Amino acid sequence: MLKTYTTTSGDMWDLIALRTLGSELFKHVLMQANLKHIHIYIFPANITLVIPETETKRPPNLPPWKRGKPK
Repeated sequence: MLKTYTTTSGDMWDLIALRTLGSELFKHVLMQANLKHIHIYIFPANITLVIPETETKRPPNLPPWKRGKPK
């Protein structure tokens, strides 16, 4: 099932990624899934974004001491 997120006024890519994907480091994944809104920096209310599935819940490119063991 397709997951979506409806913005509230003042939302930004990193905050939406944190809320929906667990880390602001996933903002590039979120942006790629919503290219028609790529020009928006600070969102108005009621924009519907697609929330992509991620292969892992850990953000990419973490330093070794934060990676932990895969589950």
